[in-house]
Amino acid sequence: MKTKTLRKNKVNIVTLGCSKNLVDSEVIYTQLKGNGMNVTHESKKDDANVVIVNTCGFIDNAKQESIDTILRYVDAKESGIIDKLYVTGCLSHRYKDELEAEIPAVDAFFGTNELPRLLKTLKADYKHELIGERLLTTPTHYAYLKIAEGCDRPCSFCAIPLMRGGHVSRSIEDLVVEAKSLVKRGTKELILIAQDLTYYGLDIYKKRNLSELLEQFADIEGLDWIRLQYAYPAGFPMDVLDTMAKYPNICKYLDMPLQSGSTEVLKRMRRGITREKTEDLINAIRDKVPEIALRTTLISGHPGETEADFEETYQFVEKMRFDRLGVFTYSHEDDTHSHSFEDDVPAEVKQERADEIMALQQDISMELNQNRIGNTYKVLFDRKEGGYFIGRTQFDSPEVDNEVLVPATQYVRLGDFANVKVNRAEEFDLYGEVVA
Repeated sequence: MKTKTLRKNKVNIVTLGCSKNLVDSEVIYTQLKGNGMNVTHESKKDDANVVIVNTCGFIDNAKQESIDTILRYVDAKESGIIDKLYVTGCLSHRYKDELEAEIPAVDAFFGTNELPRLLKTLKADYKHELIGERLLTTPTHYAYLKIAEGCDRPCSFCAIPLMRGGHVSRSIEDLVVEAKSLVKRGTKELILIAQDLTYYGLDIYKKRNLSELLEQFADIEGLDWIRLQYAYPAGFPMDVLDTMAKYPNICKYLDMPLQSGSTEVLKRMRRGITREKTEDLINAIRDKVPEIALRTTLISGHPGETEADFEETYQFVEKMRFDRLGVFTYSHEDDTHSHSFEDDVPAEVKQERADEIMALQQDISMELNQNRIGNTYKVLFDRKEGGYFIGRTQFDSPEVDNEVLVPATQYVRLGDFANVKVNRAEEFDLYGEVVA
């Protein structure tokens, strides 16, 4: 008998892609732990003999990263380092048949809604009493909370509905129970995520109910920050802004992917909004919540995007002066509406346009950050690195936004708040000192 068959199972979960995938991995982690199994997440050691890769299938680069990761663990399996390899998540859901044919060394592939089958394969029970309970892979002081799954929007470029299905909201009651449980275990910041937060409640309450959900969260004792990510502009529920302005623990922050500043491109994208209406919405948001930080993402090189369309988007960014901004180059996704168009913008042009927008945003960010010098902000500290304690203001999400750096000679407690006076600014970082 081979020695490796005597090893006691230890499972390592590897997560790729967005924060929604991270939450799914945390649910798997919690269920396996609840079954008494030895589980790690993103372990740097080679001591796990079972690996679960939770894949992303959003765009070409993400799909390639998922494939590369799977193949790396296939090599580990063939070398005898691991015994079993399972693959789940968006890529697995969308391309299961093709992946099974192309990578037979994987022991099993699972879709995004097949957690019970995955657990059964691992000889674990699906424990209903653990629904709403979650062991975090993030630092304890912040957690992502997925308030809905899937999407009903018709965006022409997006494959998410093909992988995640239609929009399904979780009930306010269940979400509040989970939020309170997280806060009880030390979570100070909840980051609300969904493919579209603004659609929340339409399926189960027959109305957009994000504002009521926020009010319920805002009343939870010990919850210092509530942050909104992934809001859709068309049909945006303006009562959310009134609630945001009313409660000090709702961060003055909104992540709203706008995709383009060209009305013609927005029409081809089937976004249900024009540039003019987008500008009106942004102005209304800033009027209602004057200090709000707006984050957006754009797509460069969508089929049919002309130089004039790009110039319109460039001028839009120049005019709107977003606090945070990122750009994806267009990815021609199978079975989407945009796939019926010719992918007619060359890859190098897509990248050049993305680089031009980011260069512009870099200048905008530098100017906005310079304006923060001399001001004092409440900062939540995430980690210590390279001689600095590093944290964020309410205007910044983890990993994607600005950070505040304080010299490690000034002691702060990680996972806690401190007031920081800014004395230096760079394009995407602020430097300062802790003050009383």
